[in-house]
Amino acid sequence: MIAAMKLLHIAGLLTWCATLVTLPVLLHVHYRARNPREYREFRLITHIGYAFIATPSALVAIAAGTALMFLAEIYDPWFLTKLAFVAGMVLVHMWLGHLVQRSGDEDGPSRAMRPLIGLYLTVPLILTVLLLVLAKPDLGWVRDEMPAWLLAPQGGSL
Repeated sequence: MIAAMKLLHIAGLLTWCATLVTLPVLLHVHYRARNPREYREFRLITHIGYAFIATPSALVAIAAGTALMFLAEIYDPWFLTKLAFVAGMVLVHMWLGHLVQRSGDEDGPSRAMRPLIGLYLTVPLILTVLLLVLAKPDLGWVRDEMPAWLLAPQGGSL
């Protein structure tokens, strides 16, 4: 069961990360469309890429990762740090969705560089997540610095 969940998680992550890298580039090229036909093609490609590839693969990666967390019982500090960087990837994903949605409303040279910011944010996040997963660094010092109420359920909850 764990192996199947890892396979699903890795497949979802590969697809999601690939779309997080390609969507900013496609949106950047979208602003250079010279005629209505090119504009329609890039608009269709970015919308399909976001709605039917990026978002479902993100949901699969996150759902499989959550299931894997409980199946493998991983609660180490490096894992929680990785989740913070994954949350950053989710924020970039949402921002790219906003840019895809607004791509039909705005144009002009001042907007042309904005999608590439997503690429500059995404690549370090992906590399950091990969580094944390492969290295599994000992971040026990983080646990020592945290207040006790963050480390245990409060009021009988959980």
